[in-house]
Parts: sequence; C-alpha cells; structure tokens
Amino acid sequence: MALVAAIGAGAGPCFGDAAGDSAVAGRSLAQTIERVQPKMVKIYGAGGFRGLESYQTGMLISPDGHILTVWSYVLDSDKITVTLHDGKRLEAKLLGADPHLEVAVLKVEGKSLSCFDLSHAPPAEPGTRVLVFSNLFGVAMGNEPVSVQRGTIAAGTNLEGRRGVFETPYTGPVYVLDVVANNPGAAGGAVVSRQGQLLGMLGKELRNALTHTWLNYAIPIQQIRESVEQIRAGKFVARPDGTARTKPAQAMTLARLGIVLLPDVLQRTPPYIDQVVPGSPAAEAGLQPDDLIVLLGQRLIQSCKALRAELEYVDYEDQIKLTVLRGSQLIEVTLRSPTGDQETSR
Repeated sequence: MALVAAIGAGAGPCFGDAAGDSAVAGRSLAQTIERVQPKMVKIYGAGGFRGLESYQTGMLISPDGHILTVWSYVLDSDKITVTLHDGKRLEAKLLGADPHLEVAVLKVEGKSLSCFDLSHAPPAEPGTRVLVFSNLFGVAMGNEPVSVQRGTIAAGTNLEGRRGVFETPYTGPVYVLDVVANNPGAAGGAVVSRQGQLLGMLGKELRNALTHTWLNYAIPIQQIRESVEQIRAGKFVARPDGTARTKPAQAMTLARLGIVLLPDVLQRTPPYIDQVVPGSPAAEAGLQPDDLIVLLGQRLIQSCKALRAELEYVDYEDQIKLTVLRGSQLIEVTLRSPTGDQETSR
C-alpha cells in the first residue's frame, strides 16, 4: 500500500538541521504543492473487463485545456469526463495517442488554466528528491486535491533491455522511483522536483514477470515532448478532424486484406484479429490471430467499427500500413492489395 501524504504547511518530515531551516523547508514544500495541485486533473472513462478501474490521472499542459495522460482502456469511451482541481467537470475529447510511448492528449474547453510547460521540463539525475501527484485509488472525486507522495529518483534505466520481463510496448528510458507510486488510477500523474518543475509522467502498472515485483517508474518528459507536439499538430489522431475527405469509388475492405476480426458484439469491440486468410495480403505481411490493430497509417483505431469506417477512405489498390500490438510488442506491417479483382469471400 502506498503512503499517501496530504501535506499542508508545516506537515510531514522536516528538512534541514535547525528548527528555522525546517520551518522554511516545510513552507517551501507546501507552496510547491499548492502551485502544482491546480495543474492536475482526474479522468473518468471506460471501465475494463474483470473489474478494471474506470479512472486515471492527467496534467494540464496548456492554458486552453490540453491534457497529457497515458493511453489506456479508460480512454476507450465515447464520453471522457475530466474533473479539474476546483471540482468543475468537463467533457474531454481524445485528440490522439502514440502507442509506442503509451501517451495520449485530451482537450477540454478552458481558458487561462494553470498548466505545466513541457518545454521547461529539465532532465533529472538519480538522487533527485521528487513529489509525485496522482489520483491513486480514485480517492479524489470532486474538488479534493490529488494525493501527494514524497521520494527520490532511485535510478535511471532503459526498458528496452527488459523485454519479456516487463510487458509494455514502451522501450525507452524511465526514472525508477523509491516510492510506491504506480497504483491503480495513478497512471498519467506528474513527477515534479521539490521546486515544482515537471520531470516525468507516471506510467501504467508494470509487474516483473520473473520476480512478480512491481516497478515504480515515470517516463521522462524529454521522451514525451516531441510526440505530444505531433499529436497536437494532427499526428496519431483519434478521429477525423472534420476536414472534408473523399471516399474512393472502390474502397478497401477487411475481406480484401484477408482479415477476420472478432465478432463486433460490444459498443466498442477492440479490433482484435480472429483469423488471417491463407495467401491473403494479411498473411503475407505476417499478421496473426490475437494481434490488436492500433493504428491505420497515423489514425488511432479504437474499435472494429472505427477500423471499417477508416477503410472506407482507402482506395482498394492502395497499400496500407498497420500497427498492431502483439503481446507487449508493437509491430508495423505493410499490406499490399491483391492483384486484379480477386477478393476473398471472408
């Protein structure tokens, strides 16, 4: 169980040797927390199978309402609700996500909101003392402040060397934290310095497949910054941006590609591949049953229905780039349209 600290002025352990230094340190810490809290938001969306939580954490990154968080099943909903620090509830739009980094950007209508500036997020070294802000266990529902934990960055490591140990598509650098920070609902939380500078974003819960211990970590903002700007510029978009798009005379279909999806029985059935037709473009590209389709080109695909809708804008003669999640590995494949007018019956 994580130690949750709701720290006010003068509360918690003191820093410094003299009583005066301790008081100053306590006031400084309380002031940092007071500055950061308005930049944090609580996010509510879809619950998952087997009782998975329907909430997570996010942080404001623009005064007009852009929010950085993790890409997860919670966002797989037609209705995403964001609760601000003052308790105001707003409907959020998913602008897009980068599955490689497992980051997503939401947008709410706002003006002059307190926010982090990603361009001023410095790197951090092991031993840096940090504060971790998150809505772990969903303890904050309205205008209650999110939870605050104190700790240090214990180490820096690279998840790429841990394939098969931690199941995640992210393979870049992380900060390992000495505090139990990656709890249910905490993903998307902020790791800041004692002065309030944003250093990293809490990732999803990760368990070591060999030792069954949990990794408490954050992704450095330097790893996220470029992708966030690309999403805001229109890359990895979740839905069409409203600009006119023309459907071809003959559109691509799943049958032409040789892909059979799982039965579309839910409101937003994830686009898992059920079967791959032998000899089809999908088979030649190496797609397999149980692959989850996450990107069509740069379009984020969240359901079977969304995939079919996007294919309506692809000419049947065009080649297609798909990104699929296979286990914990993201794989990009290119499917070439079959020659002639032949099409599988599936």
